[in-house]
Amino acid sequence: MAAVDVASELIDFLNASPTAFHAVDEAKRQLKAAGFEQLSEREEWTGLQPGGKYFFTRNHSALVAFAIGAKYVAGNGFHIIGAHTDSPCLKLKPVTKITKGGYLEVGVQTYGGGLWYTWFDRDLTIAGRVLVREKKGGTVSYAHKLVRVQEPIMRIPSLAIHLNRTISSEGFKINNQDHLVPVLGTLVKNEMQALVKENASQESIGTNDAKHHPLLLQLIAREANCEVDQICDFELQLCDTQPSIIAGAMKEFIFSGRLDNLCMSFCSLKALVESTSAEHSLNDEPGVRMVALFDHEEVGSDSAQGAGSPAMLDALTRITGSFNHSNSKLLEKAIQRSFLVSADMAHALHPNYMDKHEENHKPKLHGGLVIKHNANQRYATNAVTAFIFREIAERHQLPIQDFVVRNDMACGSTIGPILASGVGIRTVDIGAPQLSMHSIREMCAVDDIKYSYEHFKAYFEEFTELDSKVKVDC
Repeated sequence: MAAVDVASELIDFLNASPTAFHAVDEAKRQLKAAGFEQLSEREEWTGLQPGGKYFFTRNHSALVAFAIGAKYVAGNGFHIIGAHTDSPCLKLKPVTKITKGGYLEVGVQTYGGGLWYTWFDRDLTIAGRVLVREKKGGTVSYAHKLVRVQEPIMRIPSLAIHLNRTISSEGFKINNQDHLVPVLGTLVKNEMQALVKENASQESIGTNDAKHHPLLLQLIAREANCEVDQICDFELQLCDTQPSIIAGAMKEFIFSGRLDNLCMSFCSLKALVESTSAEHSLNDEPGVRMVALFDHEEVGSDSAQGAGSPAMLDALTRITGSFNHSNSKLLEKAIQRSFLVSADMAHALHPNYMDKHEENHKPKLHGGLVIKHNANQRYATNAVTAFIFREIAERHQLPIQDFVVRNDMACGSTIGPILASGVGIRTVDIGAPQLSMHSIREMCAVDDIKYSYEHFKAYFEEFTELDSKVKVDC
């Protein structure tokens, strides 16, 4: 498959996924199209079969998909790729209504460690989920609906240099509470009142209007296909309206928001689907191939749908238990036979900040996946797990790189150490190289998308055979 073809599929995934909720929804669509059956964590998993393909969602912002090998028996290992669906962004506060200086503004809170200066002077909109009250046949129910306003409706304007003369010498300094507030509109009465009267009746004016501008509620209601008074609550965030694209003078780059970490989410999903799509692809597989996409990695993973939750361990437990109800020790055996690829984007060498990388560890665009190392366990890679992942690359002539942070700089972390310590599973931390990480607009290389997908697919198909030759705790 050509690199541009894989990259084009990623572009479609990114453009369909402005939020974690939408990313999971798009993943669901792709999995169902590939023959995966949706399960519910609220129900018994009584019908699992060798050769079967399944998935479930949690909070509609995390997803676990798995394909059971035809030769699987309880106690066999799980071959997992873990990634995350969330990205740094600005999320709407519970009370968003702000009016000052003749402007309608929307209160937002920062989520994750974003480069917030990149959010100024962008054409912004909102997306997320809404809880809607529905009444049918005298019965009231509450529906979860995804919404996305397509057109630009907000902007965070920067201050003119004439009013901030020190910006060139002292840098762009902002107060996240005071300055990072998007403008929705103005208080010009004849425009705003006309819009309100046209789109909302007096009956729809309720308690929400004390918390949010009626104009904002009307936009949300339109997207949710409901009346304003049917909106019970929502989780919405600001999004850039500029679409993801393949770009650069030689069409070698991808320019997009949310590459961290929807890029790795996409590549792992595609690898799982493609490695299980052929009629006999699972015939000789004794293990379980799995992709786990978590929410809230950018804020520490401590949530019911984050990597710090028991979501993945629950899945391993239920799958193992479905095939053997009598031996409670089989799960521990399975975990020791399992392997996790913690896939999160990596820091590529920046040509304008060469000194930010350690001399012998400078990952580059087009250089393939990056194995992340840290002696202080900010990454969970060790010699054995790095070897296994590197060996797969060498078998397929795929490029591979290494990264270690400078000793005089702090090191980030991933879901890898969380799952390695919480579950006890062997783990390697890796990621595709990118620039502008945590900006509203990031970039990576087209070639690295193909390399990532091919590397993940080979991992799913060949791990069992390779792992059988690695002797450690003998």
